[in-house]
Amino acid sequence: MRSARFEIPVVTRPDRQGGHRIANIRCQAVLFDLDGVLVDSRRCIELVWETWARRHALDPATVVRVAHGRRTSETLREVAPHLNIPVEVAILDKLEEVEHRGVEVVTGARELLSVIPRARWAVVTSGSPAVARLRLRLGQLPDPPVLITAADVLRGKPDPEGYLQAAAALGHSPAACVVLEDTPAGIAAGRAAGMTVLAVGGTYPDNRLTEAHAVLASLASLRCRLLGPDGLEMEWSAT
Repeated sequence: MRSARFEIPVVTRPDRQGGHRIANIRCQAVLFDLDGVLVDSRRCIELVWETWARRHALDPATVVRVAHGRRTSETLREVAPHLNIPVEVAILDKLEEVEHRGVEVVTGARELLSVIPRARWAVVTSGSPAVARLRLRLGQLPDPPVLITAADVLRGKPDPEGYLQAAAALGHSPAACVVLEDTPAGIAAGRAAGMTVLAVGGTYPDNRLTEAHAVLASLASLRCRLLGPDGLEMEWSAT
């Protein structure tokens, strides 16, 4: 069942250059995707999938094009349905669990997480538990109070299952949660859960992120402050 969605209010606030638009929203909890939102692992993911694709005489660019933001099993069903999916998932998981190259923390991630109380944020990723914890460690990010991975859901993004699990684990209604995502599949998952979705540009062109309620130029452009027991206020420059 879908929950009512927030409307994101946009107000005009003058700046030193003569004024610009500031968007803001109030919420109870923030649910983060991991790859592309908190850590930039695009090159890491591409290295793994390119290696795997060449082993199977598949075009690496075609495989990489659909791999971001989805569970490994779902990508494989699209690009190589003729293969033994569970076997290939295990192979790819092992490749990802030892690949340290190409992972960097996203600018602004640590600062944002330092402001949000632990009871009010979670990570929902399409990766395995081992891969998620490796990338959090490589990014020197705190362990999430709630971490939902591919192992915790029957259906991955764009299905809303992961985001609904995270909201329930934090004890907040879906309509009180804001999702930060960087892929069309993740945006669709957040919206299907009845949540407000803010897209972070970079992984996909902005014209692929139009189903989000707003598109941020970067995570560093997002500001968050506490509203006491009433939750959080998030704001960003609206273009």
